[in-house]
Amino acid sequence: MGRHRLRHDVANRHDDRSAGTAVSELTGAARRAAAFRRMRDAQRTEVAEDYVELIGDLIAETGEARLTDLSEHLGVSHATAAKVVQRLQREGLVESRPYRSIFLTEDGAAVAAMSRDRHRIVHEFLRALGVSELNAEADAEGIEHHVSQETLDALARLTRKLAKS
Repeated sequence: MGRHRLRHDVANRHDDRSAGTAVSELTGAARRAAAFRRMRDAQRTEVAEDYVELIGDLIAETGEARLTDLSEHLGVSHATAAKVVQRLQREGLVESRPYRSIFLTEDGAAVAAMSRDRHRIVHEFLRALGVSELNAEADAEGIEHHVSQETLDALARLTRKLAKS
């Protein structure tokens, strides 16, 4: 995934116009392959978003983000966290040196902010529907990664309407 691609993918999630060939033009095996490719890309994007958002939160709360903190908060091994952080470095989202804290780059901070905003919109929508705080928080964490910008905009509009009534 290229240096600025994640930022583009987050902003244009599920937008068929950014996918090249429209899914509706594919048939059979090609359609399934395209769906699997989109799912793998979405999973990579979801992991990256979770990591950069957590790194930003840890820096805001404690002044630093360490691999140990990431592995503990995300429930993964130290090796898994290190591998993801290396990938995020290659993608230009974080900076890190051995035995040092991890910091967000400008692009990483932008992805974290977009992810936080997506989470907030979904969370507020679920709360406006009457979903409990605990469930809204858990559900928003999953949903935020799988909706298009168009859907998020619609959720935000509906949430504002519900708040006015």
